[in-house]
Amino acid sequence: MYTLLRLSLGLVCLALLAACGGTEDEPTPTEVKVLTLHYWQGPSGPNPYLSGGNKDTDAGAVTLEPLAKYDPDGNIVPALAAEVPTVENGGVSSDLRSITWKLKEGLLWSDGTEFTAEDVVFTWRYCVDEATGCTNESSFDGVTSVKALDGLTVKISFEAATPYPYSAFVGSATPIINSLQFAECIGAVASTCFDQNYAPLGTGPYRITNFQPNDRIAYERNPHYHGATPYFDRVILKGGGNATAAARSVMETGDVDYAWNVQADPETLTRMQEAGLGTLAVAYTSLVERIVVNQTNAGLDLGDDRSEYLDGENPHPFLSFKPIRQAMSMAIDRERIAEDLYGFAGKATCNLITGPPTYVSNANDGCLSQDIEGAKRLLDENDVVDTDGDGIREYNGEPLRIVYQTSTNSVRQDTQALIRDWWREIGIRARLIDHDASVFFGGDPVEDKNASYRRFLADVQMYASGTGIDPQQSLSDLLCKHIPTRENNWAYANIARSCDPEYDKLYAQLEEAGTGPERETLVKQLNDLHVQNYFEIPLINRGFVSAHLNTLQGVRINGWDSELWNIAEWRR
Repeated sequence: MYTLLRLSLGLVCLALLAACGGTEDEPTPTEVKVLTLHYWQGPSGPNPYLSGGNKDTDAGAVTLEPLAKYDPDGNIVPALAAEVPTVENGGVSSDLRSITWKLKEGLLWSDGTEFTAEDVVFTWRYCVDEATGCTNESSFDGVTSVKALDGLTVKISFEAATPYPYSAFVGSATPIINSLQFAECIGAVASTCFDQNYAPLGTGPYRITNFQPNDRIAYERNPHYHGATPYFDRVILKGGGNATAAARSVMETGDVDYAWNVQADPETLTRMQEAGLGTLAVAYTSLVERIVVNQTNAGLDLGDDRSEYLDGENPHPFLSFKPIRQAMSMAIDRERIAEDLYGFAGKATCNLITGPPTYVSNANDGCLSQDIEGAKRLLDENDVVDTDGDGIREYNGEPLRIVYQTSTNSVRQDTQALIRDWWREIGIRARLIDHDASVFFGGDPVEDKNASYRRFLADVQMYASGTGIDPQQSLSDLLCKHIPTRENNWAYANIARSCDPEYDKLYAQLEEAGTGPERETLVKQLNDLHVQNYFEIPLINRGFVSAHLNTLQGVRINGWDSELWNIAEWRR
């Protein structure tokens, strides 16, 4: 009996040795390769059509794919499409009213079923159904139909000429979903389809195996992926904590491979990076911190007419005079603001459009050099002088005293203080005000008029705004007809209340220009017109900061698309 027991135990031990790697002389099996991602704001769901946050788009981007993606320079690269349609290759019609996409052959969903053009058509129908509550419905604005011409061909038609026809199904916010899986999820029932929303079938490099809302998502390698086999066997995306803790988990402890959106102060992050375990990755797009200069009178004595355009009959008493605006810009040391307050997370800029690179003008780079003495001379030459010796210049008898407002934020308050002191040097006095961000940006311009940036009851104000992958919409916001007024409930976006007929005329040309050199030139010219009129004074191009272990290779952080846009290429 004892002998039999010893023999049985011996066989068990041999089996365990074989399973666990054997003896020193025997080869060990391949270790399971796991990629760990820390999102301190845990994703609420991987279906980007029912959520609006980048964290949710990223969670979906690991498994869901669009027809094409944006690379870190804003270029469009194929994903599920065989190529990017253009006018030159015949994919975009000459009248700019349709775009035809050809799919790659042999595409499969992560359950092994066939992917077809009908899945693309279904995704459009799903999102544009008002009852679905699709958060990315605006991506399909102007689309009149999406049709499958055959199993591999999709035609998207527009109600009017659309010079930039790539809003729909380009980028991780508008991926393709499986028409069979989501067939019963269109309309009011969309949010109740938990199985589909929490574990959508995809075509990407990994597929979801487990999802716990706001906590954790587990993925495994997709055996049906159409690209090169991904390096990792599994991906774990975990939420919770805060931005500083997320950064520390990469750069000080090395517990995770990648930490998203590490919003900590630059000095703290720099110290963490010095530990040598991790690297900070900064994605720049076109998110520009700027000063907006009110072209209308915000005087207290005007009552309801404060900051009202009134068909051009209510100009600002001195900020409507260009040399004063120009001098204000010349006095600012953008490089110091970037270095002292933003660190690696901000670059000094002289443009409102700072990306993609093909749209960026170099005609305004002179602003990168502060010129206090030049600003003084400019004001002197235009008879904006201090006549009573109180240190404040006057224009037509009006002292250059301004109210300078922004949202409550330590970096913004420090920026205000620096600029106030520089303006004081050239004879302009600024009173600084800050408002709670939720009211400044989201408050009702009627109920919260004194704190709303849209109502703009101040002389200048500071905030950041982005122009998007295609700048046309942002440039449209600066037209004369888009000045916010009481008639439109201050809903329009020409916050400076500027009106330049030359700008409007040039913009009309942009509406007719397809992608390519002509469009790029027009965008630069429109940027230059607005910037060189100093209606808005660009300061800092703000970056998005994440962190990854030095051992993690292939990361190309991307501000135009999901940060996980190329996760299939990540490896150790």
